[in-house]
Amino acid sequence: MLAARFHRYGNPDVLVIEQAPEPEATPGSVRIRVQAASVNPIDVLLRAGHLHQVLPLNLPAVPGRDAAGVVDQVGPGVSGTSVGDVVFGLGGLADTTAEHAVLTAWAPAPSTWTSAQAAAAGLASATALAALDALGQALDPSTSDLDALAGRTLLIEGASGAVGSAAAAFAVAAGARVIGTARQDKHGPLAELGVLPTTYGPGLSERVADLAPQGVDAALHAAPSSSLPDLVEIVGNASAVVTVIDAEGAARLGSAKVDARNDSTLLRRAAALGQRGLYSPRVAHELPLAAASRAHALAEGGSGKVVITVP
Repeated sequence: MLAARFHRYGNPDVLVIEQAPEPEATPGSVRIRVQAASVNPIDVLLRAGHLHQVLPLNLPAVPGRDAAGVVDQVGPGVSGTSVGDVVFGLGGLADTTAEHAVLTAWAPAPSTWTSAQAAAAGLASATALAALDALGQALDPSTSDLDALAGRTLLIEGASGAVGSAAAAFAVAAGARVIGTARQDKHGPLAELGVLPTTYGPGLSERVADLAPQGVDAALHAAPSSSLPDLVEIVGNASAVVTVIDAEGAARLGSAKVDARNDSTLLRRAAALGQRGLYSPRVAHELPLAAASRAHALAEGGSGKVVITVP
């Protein structure tokens, strides 16, 4: 099969398109004929070698955590999924930017999404829902879903990013009042989601106080910023603040650091909202597999969600 691979760590130019061994579906997994795979921040970090001491890869490696496509192999022990189903989901640490990929967590792709949107939803939606579940538990330990967010005010730092926008859509659907930070040019799309937009940076506490004079119940740190202490101060309760970025800050302040997990239940919840038109992943750029290095360069430059399409 054709795949994007890197034989050494480095800048996006280390990515080459070449033949690679086809993976096979293992127990509890499915293999897909990939239609699209997204580029996530962790893909960039892994390719650049910034995480090689804690998350070493066997080189050459295929980048990518999530993908969408058509099931062409069903592993032993899998039920409810058949060859020909169109799904999106999560593979291993780095293995989806290729003509075939094995998913260990997946869900049917909503008919309302394009294949690029489905590819963009995997890691982002799993991360967002895991984070919101943690916030819900912090607000009301008796609940196991997002019910605890209903009627609450939630602040999302980085609400226009892939994880932040997914979290905003899920929280609004759950009945939360959501305030989201983003650049000024992203405020329109956030308002369309039902989010109260504001800018990030100095003076955030004052701007949030104007939008929510009654206070903020919880906050999600979903931007690569140093604002976690500010969010804790705004909420006034470190346990009601979750970050998907800053593990060191979370440990120091007493907040939770949440990572995505390969859980099909999370993806099915995201798909259900997508089918209802309540969650539509935003894709800024679609590039073909042959331009994988360009796709990584765009993602590294922070130009929005990048998806690699596979012919």
